[in-house]
Amino acid sequence: MKIVFMGTPDFAVASLDALVQANFNVVAVVTAPDKPAGRGQKLNESAVKKYAVEKGIPVLQPEKLKNPEFIEELKSYQADLQVVVAFRMLPVVVWSMPAKGTINLHGSLLPQYRGAAPINHAIINGEKESGVTTFFLKEEIDTGDIILSDSVAIADDETAGDLHDKLMVIGANLLVKTLHAIEAGEVNEQPQPQRGELKHAPKIFKEDCKIDWNNTAQKIHNLIRGLSPYPTAFTILNDKTLKVFKAEIEDKEPGIAAGGFLTDGKTYLKFAAKDGFIKLLDIQYEGKKRMLIEDFLRGMRL
Repeated sequence: MKIVFMGTPDFAVASLDALVQANFNVVAVVTAPDKPAGRGQKLNESAVKKYAVEKGIPVLQPEKLKNPEFIEELKSYQADLQVVVAFRMLPVVVWSMPAKGTINLHGSLLPQYRGAAPINHAIINGEKESGVTTFFLKEEIDTGDIILSDSVAIADDETAGDLHDKLMVIGANLLVKTLHAIEAGEVNEQPQPQRGELKHAPKIFKEDCKIDWNNTAQKIHNLIRGLSPYPTAFTILNDKTLKVFKAEIEDKEPGIAAGGFLTDGKTYLKFAAKDGFIKLLDIQYEGKKRMLIEDFLRGMRL
């Protein structure tokens, strides 16, 4: 099979590498255009592009996926199958192009957590299980027929970063299994079940990351875990942003108003929630580097 791979971040690199290592014929890669980043606005290449260049795989970087020149170039590779991992929404003209269709690897157990941020939302909602799913693309986002899925447990202190790394590995393995099944003509895809309440995973914006101390300690802890290490939960301290990467619950009646804090100035800083405290462990104060709470308190008078 001739395969065109579409993806951008590190999560997608693991899958692309798994296909290359399994000797699948990846004829081209489609990824995001280079973007200026940092103070010098130097052009930054996507993780997938860096990998593809290293392996000598042709790279396509369209600004717009409906661009006629891009469509013609994509057609010229005569792919039998397209594989999408952590990319953007494809127009019909692109995903319907190959004879065997286009498949997607999604970071959730579909139909739950359709959308752009499934890993974050699973942890924010306090789920105990997550997983990955491969499915055939169709018109409506993340609704295509399921090919295979694999699940993984979520630990109580696990962050979105931890879960991302686990799903990246099991997702790459699941993708290889999926492609072997397609190649052998042994796919028995199933429509996504539509019963029950569906939980969604929309894109996360800055306002979603601000901690509301009027929530329960558990809900706040889940938000912190679900946004760590990126885009990161935050609160305001002395009119400056305080990002929180790691915290723990102290199950104790606060005795002070939600959002108030207690500290010994040396070893702990804890904020009152509705029903307990959140002890900050790993933070970044505006204008400073990320650090452990003891290091922060050593140089800060609150």
